[in-house]
Amino acid sequence: MNAARIISHASFAAALATAALLSACASQSAGTKNAMKTVEQVELSRYMGDWYVIANIPNRAEKNCYDSIEKYALRSDGRIDNQFECRDGSFEKPLERRLDTIATIFDKSSNAEWRVRIFKVIQAKYLVIDLDPQYRWAVVGHPSRDYGWVLARDKALPAETYASILERLRAQGYDTSKFVKIPQKAAS
Repeated sequence: MNAARIISHASFAAALATAALLSACASQSAGTKNAMKTVEQVELSRYMGDWYVIANIPNRAEKNCYDSIEKYALRSDGRIDNQFECRDGSFEKPLERRLDTIATIFDKSSNAEWRVRIFKVIQAKYLVIDLDPQYRWAVVGHPSRDYGWVLARDKALPAETYASILERLRAQGYDTSKFVKIPQKAAS
């Protein structure tokens, strides 16, 4: 691995760590907002696999990402391997920006509230707040409402589905104007 690539990985990791730390701090002050509602139940076996990031509230860790994808795999110890990948700045770049984390189910009655551990020292809340009954799309939120992700099994969502997701995010207290669609290259 050349020095420029190592620096790129280190910068990406540092940005993600900063975002997670700010997220953890923001969750401490989020008590003044209405509590965020998670879905009633997440069937983990159906949730595992690849999810394309359709939209998010921009953060430093995901700046200039194209073809962003989240991958989840249930481990034998009950935790979840979480891998994030994206192309840096264009569709022509390889999927080389990558971060591996481990998630723990925090609310085992619903499986909708997780804690994601980054670099073994930073822990961030991961709340499944909207979920398609067929698991075609999901929405992940954070109590601060400074972070949010719209995920899908395919690289695009129908416009009416995306609009209805934004309406439900607004009902959860999000400023939906902050959500930005992530460039996803159409399947060839």
